[in-house]
Amino acid sequence: MNNEVLAVVAGKEITNADLDAFLANLPAEQRQYASNSYFREQYLEQIIVLHVLEKMADELELDMTEDYKKMLESLVRDIKARMAMNEIMKDIEVTDVEAETVYKINPDNFSKPETVSAKHILVDDEDACNAILAEIQNGEKAFEDAAKECSTCPSGQQGGDLGEFGRGQMVKEFEDAAFAAEIGQIIGPVKTQFGFHLIKVEAKNEAETLPYEAVKEQIKKNLLQQKQQQVYTAKIAELKEKYVEMK
Repeated sequence: MNNEVLAVVAGKEITNADLDAFLANLPAEQRQYASNSYFREQYLEQIIVLHVLEKMADELELDMTEDYKKMLESLVRDIKARMAMNEIMKDIEVTDVEAETVYKINPDNFSKPETVSAKHILVDDEDACNAILAEIQNGEKAFEDAAKECSTCPSGQQGGDLGEFGRGQMVKEFEDAAFAAEIGQIIGPVKTQFGFHLIKVEAKNEAETLPYEAVKEQIKKNLLQQKQQQVYTAKIAELKEKYVEMK
């Protein structure tokens, strides 16, 4: 199947294997379509276009021009530089012991602050806010329905849901009221620069230190980047000392 010839361009066969190799070099978000027959046909068309343009360039002897030589020189330089970079980085690794040590000596870096999950209704007028509160309290409307009908905040379309947030993410008056409220309690009107709010706290989450396993991979990623930067900086300084002469 891989040797199946899909097209012939100026005597050169393009096979399934050629198409697969082309697809393998696509960005990850495009490779997911590699098995789709429609997209394979589209990518085959790209390969064919590349080949016919190459033949045109051959006929025009563009590879004999100065532009070609400059572009080829630049391309070769880039390839060599990338390969040299890979050589510099190839032996750099982070061990589990290193990651766990970082976790143990920097516990504050892996703490999750207290948060609340809340819904709100925002209106411009305090009297209107009190009227909505009365309708909710006497059972005429559910909080979420009132948010959809009355709230001027875009969150109203989601029943007023603001999701989970910590301190410093909301204006102070709103934050203070939300963190002080009991779960399920509807409080307000709370006045802020945006208007008047009714707030319903859905959940409260205490501050906690995230477990090592939850942050292990991120620690290793950060450490690897730090090591790579250190090695890169040192190597570039060494190479400059060896090869560069400033004028």
